[in-house]
Amino acid sequence: MAPNSRPVSFPGAFGTALAARLDAPVGAPLAYAIFAHCFTCSKETKAAATISAALAEQGLAVLRFDFTGLGGSEGDFANTNFSSNVDDLIAAADFLRREHRAPALLVGHSLGGTAVLAAAARIPEALAVATLGSPFDPEHVLRLIKDSVEEIDKAGHARVDIAGRDFRIRKQFLDDVRAQKIGGAVAQLGKALMVMHSPRDTIVSIDNASKIFIAAKHPKSYVSLDPADHLMSRREDAQYAGQVLAAWAARYCPPAAQAPAAPAGKVLVRETREGKFTNQVFVGRHVIRADEPLPEGLDTGLSPYDLLCASLGACTSMTLRAYAELKGIPLERVSVELAHEKIYAADCAECETREGRIDRIERLIALEGDLSPEQRQRLLEIADKCPVHRTLHSEVVIASRLAD
Repeated sequence: MAPNSRPVSFPGAFGTALAARLDAPVGAPLAYAIFAHCFTCSKETKAAATISAALAEQGLAVLRFDFTGLGGSEGDFANTNFSSNVDDLIAAADFLRREHRAPALLVGHSLGGTAVLAAAARIPEALAVATLGSPFDPEHVLRLIKDSVEEIDKAGHARVDIAGRDFRIRKQFLDDVRAQKIGGAVAQLGKALMVMHSPRDTIVSIDNASKIFIAAKHPKSYVSLDPADHLMSRREDAQYAGQVLAAWAARYCPPAAQAPAAPAGKVLVRETREGKFTNQVFVGRHVIRADEPLPEGLDTGLSPYDLLCASLGACTSMTLRAYAELKGIPLERVSVELAHEKIYAADCAECETREGRIDRIERLIALEGDLSPEQRQRLLEIADKCPVHRTLHSEVVIASRLAD
């Protein structure tokens, strides 16, 4: 599971709630992605969970969800078909666009990959699409229920066994997949494409990958998943797929494409809406996270006082480095450890305030190098002269106004 994985839900094609997980990286996401699982599978399959985690480790936030009537999602599977799966994908993109950022990457496993190829044109923000072990023709799925197709055509429905699980399939499902032809959609994709397939896949043969690849225009890439099976049941195979996907997607999903930018010389802090207190901090081209620790927040970034201590610590280290370079002091390395706490003023002998509580920052400075006692003492004195230290001890005016 990704470092920060949490359950979410959103309305699907039929208006019923779809169960999902948002796997986020430790830092600010470089981009957002959607993962579509295989036919009658779920978001919790090994392939879905492992590939999403691998993408999250490389900085992408991934939304993986259960299609209508599967896994933890509401609705009746018997009412679904390939077209409704595509509509569920559009609903997932709408959710990300509304709550976070529109997906830049679409990934689908098996029939889920065929669905993302069909859905891609309706998600204009998507810059890249990847398929894993996917059939070129949606009708390929009928091979899984070939013994029941005639009964469904005659009776209008039948209960079928798929991978040891019982499902009710109606004739409308057969009619829908028979009518689907995605060759044109692949040819007009207009997005970067990665086709991943294993030559040992006994469920969806390798020639499907060839058909998808040939139908698509450049930029397109192919990666063999040998020796993986169709479901990528070995964790190392799924991890490999996720790592390769992340490296490839980085070329087409740059963070600057969607991330806001702070005006020159200013700091922008914006809620991500992933959690109650989760924020992104933009400074030039740099992005960091701010949050509250558990249980109040999601602990996805530094707390406000962590950021304050980090500012003081960084300023202290930089000031000592500048002074040592100026004076020729053989300072090899500076380390600053800080801790913030609220204490009672009465317990602080050196404080002027005698009532209530005050802020106390403990700053422990480690100096490495062949330094004399006099040099070490002088550097300690200089630490108190760093600009942030002086700001914290001076009168600070904060002028607040509402943005237009």
